[in-house]
Amino acid sequence: MDPDEDFIYLIAPGCVGRSCLELTPERVRQEIERCKELCSALEQEHVDLQMAKEGVERRTQELRKEGELCKNFEQQMSLNRDEEGSLQASICLAKEEQNRLMQEKQVLQKKLEEVRKRVLWEDLATMLPALPEKKMVFKGLETNKEDMNKLVLTPLIRYPLPGGSALITFEKAEVAQRIIEAKEHMVELSSGEELEELDRCRVRVQAAPVDVLLPSALEIGLTRSSRSILVSDLPSLGIPEETLLDKLELFFSKTKNGGGEVESREFLDDSGQVVLTFARDGVAEPLIARGHMQVLIGRREYKLKISPCMSGDITNLQLQPSRCPRTVLLSSIPDVLGEELMRDSLEIHFQKASRGGGEVDALAYVPAGQQAVAVFTEDAG
Repeated sequence: MDPDEDFIYLIAPGCVGRSCLELTPERVRQEIERCKELCSALEQEHVDLQMAKEGVERRTQELRKEGELCKNFEQQMSLNRDEEGSLQASICLAKEEQNRLMQEKQVLQKKLEEVRKRVLWEDLATMLPALPEKKMVFKGLETNKEDMNKLVLTPLIRYPLPGGSALITFEKAEVAQRIIEAKEHMVELSSGEELEELDRCRVRVQAAPVDVLLPSALEIGLTRSSRSILVSDLPSLGIPEETLLDKLELFFSKTKNGGGEVESREFLDDSGQVVLTFARDGVAEPLIARGHMQVLIGRREYKLKISPCMSGDITNLQLQPSRCPRTVLLSSIPDVLGEELMRDSLEIHFQKASRGGGEVDALAYVPAGQQAVAVFTEDAG
């Protein structure tokens, strides 16, 4: 061994009990580098482990919170189930109470209807003897008992017609329907002696259905006047109405006849009866209670009937739209012919089967610049 050479003797870990290696400086540097790398790796591993530990701790806290939330949720669900059960029980009780109230309502409605009918018949029974007598002729047999207490209304509808329009009524409803479905029609004007230059002239008119409002329900409230009487069974004397009213007022204004000062008098043209209204209360009732009186008119006495005066007001009126099945409204008719010639031209055109028409039952034409009112009555057919 050369004494000038330097040797470094290192005892490597784990060399105890074994032969030791001789390490050169290069070898030592390599070992140092390896140890540094190992140390860096250990430090990085320590950092990674620390981060993993912190992640585990965060996850543990999150799981703990989730557990608490789940526990709270289960408690809330349990409370909700209890509340839902209580709500269902309340709903069942409310339904039972509603059914019971509905049954009671039906029973009360039936009782109310029975009371109304009883009161109505009692009022009628009280009023009928006091109503004026009217001679009637029976011409039919009532077979439907359900309709005996119903009021039958005969509609009388007034329909405004503007200028340049016409109403045409056909004998058959299917003809009117065809005319309406076509909507537009070319009407050839009839040529007359004074209009030879207009031969083969045509005008365009529009066809539309006629819709009117008809009453579907009607309620009338009756009121009995405390100062008026209805005088009926008047004789036919052939004298003016004013003269008859003067004689009746003169008789009933005298206290010896049970009357008093007459405030107003009215002759009812539709029934031939007279309404007398006194100036103060307490006069009409005793006269009505007598029922009949011998009244001096002129030089003779006549037996007249004295009845209460009833006035009626419409308390409820319901209307529903109704379409006239056989009538068509023609509009946009130009003013190019006289009224009679235009009416004839329209009737000739729409009664021809080749143009979809048919037999015309009625036709009303209003020239441009004028107005009219058409009156519809009940269709007996």
